[in-house]
Amino acid sequence: MDWIEALILGIIQGLTEYLPVSSSGHLAIGQALFGMNDGADNLAFTVMVHVATVLSTLVVLWSEVVWIFRGLFSTSQPLPNEQQKYALNIIVSMIPVGIVGVFFKDYVEEVFGSGLTVVGLMLLLTAALLAFSYYAKPRQKENISLKDAFIIGLAQACAVMPGLSRSGSTIATGLLLGNKKELLAQFSFLMVIPPILGEALLDVMKAMKGEAVFGGIDTLPLIVGFVAAFASGCLACKWMISIVKKGKLIYFSIYCAIVGALLLIFN
Repeated sequence: MDWIEALILGIIQGLTEYLPVSSSGHLAIGQALFGMNDGADNLAFTVMVHVATVLSTLVVLWSEVVWIFRGLFSTSQPLPNEQQKYALNIIVSMIPVGIVGVFFKDYVEEVFGSGLTVVGLMLLLTAALLAFSYYAKPRQKENISLKDAFIIGLAQACAVMPGLSRSGSTIATGLLLGNKKELLAQFSFLMVIPPILGEALLDVMKAMKGEAVFGGIDTLPLIVGFVAAFASGCLACKWMISIVKKGKLIYFSIYCAIVGALLLIFN
């Protein structure tokens, strides 16, 4: 991988992490078009650009992050306060993806190198979820409950499959459960921060032990990809929050259906 390829893939990751079209699926498509067949190297690059988009989430939603942390240790409000409830929802949502990461990590890594057929099928599933959530009209809830947070977390765990959009799956699941779209985009983006940062920390610990975490990728492409993903992620995060509030997810359903079908036809 050279720095130009890393730049393009980083931009793709940053834009598609927040748009409900699957960043992992588009990265797999981009890597295939560039002839990148090393699964270990591809996974290492994917981890790095995901960390970059997590940092872009922190930048865009910094005021919300500060609000949560201030409330966690507040004693001036009745306990549990709103921030503590919100933080507990995030923790509960992490349980399913944590189980997948601990017990099924090797299988997930194998799937990431299994070709574009899986990506095409998962993009079609993403399209179906987005379309169903667009037309379904469940009764609206005022707040995201612990039960709903866990179910949304299950959707996030399933979205480790390349082509199944994490933001699309979590937001669509939340909409089908009756949660307000104004709350879901923010919750969807915040709930992914701890799992990805935890994955990055594990990789750093492996590197300190001398394990080959980043394979044969040079430092420059990793840096370029990281910066590109961070910058484009900041733009896409703001845009996606606005899109969800306006309820325009059906257009992304059509896009995912077209790309998924094309992958199955021509792959």
